[in-house]
Amino acid sequence: MIDFSFGEDLELVTETAQRFSDEQLLPAQRDFEQQRAVPLAVLQEARDIGFDRIDWPESSGGADMGAVARVLVTERLAGGCPGAAIALQPLGSVAHALLAFGGEAALRQHARSLDRPGMRAVLVFDHRSIWQGAGDALSGSVPWWPADRVDLLAVLSRTGLQLVTHGISVLPLPGAGLRAAGASEIRVDRTPVDAAWTDPTAAALALAHARVHLSALIVGQMHAAAEYARKYALERVAFGRPIAHHQALAFLIVDMHSAVDATRQLLHEAAWRLDAGQPATEAAATALIEAVENAVFIGSNAVQILGGAGFMRDYPVEKHMRELRALGLLLGGADAARDDALGAGDASLAPISFLAAGALGA
Repeated sequence: MIDFSFGEDLELVTETAQRFSDEQLLPAQRDFEQQRAVPLAVLQEARDIGFDRIDWPESSGGADMGAVARVLVTERLAGGCPGAAIALQPLGSVAHALLAFGGEAALRQHARSLDRPGMRAVLVFDHRSIWQGAGDALSGSVPWWPADRVDLLAVLSRTGLQLVTHGISVLPLPGAGLRAAGASEIRVDRTPVDAAWTDPTAAALALAHARVHLSALIVGQMHAAAEYARKYALERVAFGRPIAHHQALAFLIVDMHSAVDATRQLLHEAAWRLDAGQPATEAAATALIEAVENAVFIGSNAVQILGGAGFMRDYPVEKHMRELRALGLLLGGADAARDDALGAGDASLAPISFLAAGALGA
């Protein structure tokens, strides 16, 4: 007999994250977006619960519950507000980059330096090798990132990691998505590097964790968009019956939810591989590609199901669409993940997106 349940501990964690999202994030998501920040009281409550350290080692103050737990928590928080979900995890993917390169000592050191609520670390993936280092100094920029404050900048390449804590220029931007976490251009110019490592194996592991975290944010927001559109279609009446009962729209709603479930399965497999110590580079890249591609499909169609109302701020789907598009730009998006998803160069290993597989009858 195969047991697909999460287990008592993971079920409790999932329920706690869902309740926090429903009570603290979802009702206030528009306020967070307008203020470009999550209130310190909410940040502190999330920290007290331990969302940001759910998968950290116990010796570093974490719960040591693994990548699957992190994914389950992040999905639920992102369903309420993905920008807030980013802000609630101040070290975010930087934590696992530190673990991969410097071990628990590096994580504890930098976690202490970001101990105050509101402090933020940012992980940038230099997939185009455009960041330049001269000796112990680093120069480069990110034209947009969901942060209005950066206390620790981690620049990850395919071969190593560099950390910068001083001389980080943050220029606020208007931003279209994820504004609850902020929106800024980040720049460093011949800034001293605090620490640096070179290890391609560690780089691949850190990148896999980062892609899994990002995919979880996307899946959580995709589910929120698809579910809101479904409920709206069941309540909106046209031609004497709910619009969800019209065949074409019913098929579209099913396709949207199927796309969410398909992406979630790939994501959970990648997280399981990380927990099991198995190679996860291709699985994490595949999960991110599917998430980014299906996010475009779900976000735009959730708006279309509501018609003209979908573009109004009275309904959340216009925000869902913006958030999903913005999330798809991080870590180089699907384009940067394709080479890793191809494995050793065998095109047959490339992921087949839900849409390309003919889910819409193609």
